[in-house]
Order: sequence, then C-alpha cells, then structure tokens
Amino acid sequence: MMRRRFAAIAGAAFLCAAPALAQDKLPPLRTGVDGTFAPHAMPKLGGGIEGFQIDLFTEVARRMKREITIDAVSFSTLIPGMQSGRYDFIAAPTTVTKERAENMLFTAGYLWTAYQFGIKKGSEPIKDWADLKGKSVSVNKGTPYETLSKAKGAEHGVTVQVYDTQPDATQAVLSGRAYATLGGNTTIRYAASKNPQFVADLELKDTRAHWAAPVPKHNPKLRAELQDAIDCMKKDGTIAKLSEKWFGRKPAPDDLEVVITPGYGPPGMPGYDPTPHELKCN
Repeated sequence: MMRRRFAAIAGAAFLCAAPALAQDKLPPLRTGVDGTFAPHAMPKLGGGIEGFQIDLFTEVARRMKREITIDAVSFSTLIPGMQSGRYDFIAAPTTVTKERAENMLFTAGYLWTAYQFGIKKGSEPIKDWADLKGKSVSVNKGTPYETLSKAKGAEHGVTVQVYDTQPDATQAVLSGRAYATLGGNTTIRYAASKNPQFVADLELKDTRAHWAAPVPKHNPKLRAELQDAIDCMKKDGTIAKLSEKWFGRKPAPDDLEVVITPGYGPPGMPGYDPTPHELKCN
C-alpha cells in the first residue's frame, strides 16, 4: 500500500531554542488521517494534503512544542497502526463509541458528528422524516446513512437511492433525481459551501456523537497534553475559525468547537477522567 506522508514543522521558535534544550527535544508526533475524506483531509495542488484535520493537529503540535508527521492512509489501518505503535494518536476524525472507548483513551470531542440532510436551494426545508413521504433520498452506499434511510424509508414511505460516493448522492439532489441526500454534517456543510445551489438542511440531533482523538490506553499523559492544546484552541476561538474556514459555517454556542467539557475525555464514556484540572494556555 502506498502511503503519503505530510510533515509539519510545528513550534519553529522552540526548534531554534538554545543548544542546551536541543538534547531534551521530543521526537515528532506520529499520526495519520484518511487522505480522501474532504474537507477533513484531501490531496492539495502541488502535493501533500490539506484540510481541517491537518490545520487542527498541526496547530495542536505547535502548541505542544512538537513537530508532527501525518500519514495519509486508509482509515481502516489507523487504529491497528496506533495499537501496534506506529502512531502516537489518530488525527482522523474518529467517532467515540463505548466499544472503542473500552480499548483506547479519547480526548474530549472537538466536533460533533451527526447525520444531516442536504437539499436543493429553493426546496421546502425538512422538519422530520414525515416530510419526505413520497420523495426520494440519496445516500452513499454502505454507510450508516444508507442503513438509517432504508429503515426510515420503510416507515415513512421514502424511496432510497444508493450511490457509490457522497458527491454522486449530492449530484442526484442538484439534478432533481432526489429531493434530499443524507450524509455526515461536515461533508454536507462543505458541499453547501462550495455550491450555492445546495443547502445544508435538517441535522438529526439524536445522532450526535463526539469526534475526538484516540491515544493508546497506556498513555493518559499524551491524552491530557493533546486535550489541553485542543481546549486552549477552543477557548481562544482557533477551532471555531478553522470550522468556519473548512465547513463554511460559524459554530453554534453548543458546538464542540467552542464547548470545553470537564475532565479528560468524553463525559460518560469508558476511560473518562472527571478529575478537575486547571487549563493553562500560553
């Protein structure tokens, strides 16, 4: 498997520190992303990768006074890669589930992942599934959005169209073949920011889950360091600015780009540490 590597030089001022500090310099953080998941990580003109995750964790590393190396690989290789020691943590957006949290430590969430509808500009907004009776919804094949749409479709009389990619499902809406598409909220918002004829519509709040950074279970110190940097970026508005840049929408007051949760990790999940700690931001 071909692997693309992106190296970010983080904390340049630190790297230029006095020779006495050089011997104590920590090695680069090693991590990876799915390099085809726009707008989180995707190829850029001239080589390398760009996206929300790249900006986010390059800045996290800078605040930790570390360099960072980001591999662009298949998502399916990331968790095994971390568990085998190849990666220190995972920079790809990773949904926090009970099963995963029993085997890894997660930082607090930095984004909500949720299911969201996208519709053509001028279409009547969707308030709930009942509004789609007699209409068609397009989805990406093999995704949880297909599973939910088929279940709700049978209940509410909705036809489900299945496509090989999310861009194809979005195009079905723009061409009038489908009334709406159901996908991930960040992907839907990104598509809407790039096409004025496409609108991000109803977000299914009951599908919300944390997107967070996992680290090996034996490394709570790294979890705390990553989360402290993330929380400071929430506090000073950096993550909100990155969200607006890549997703074309200012975060709401209850979005995880701005909400600092107590303790370390997602509250209520295995591995959560509720111990209060003082946030110190430079």
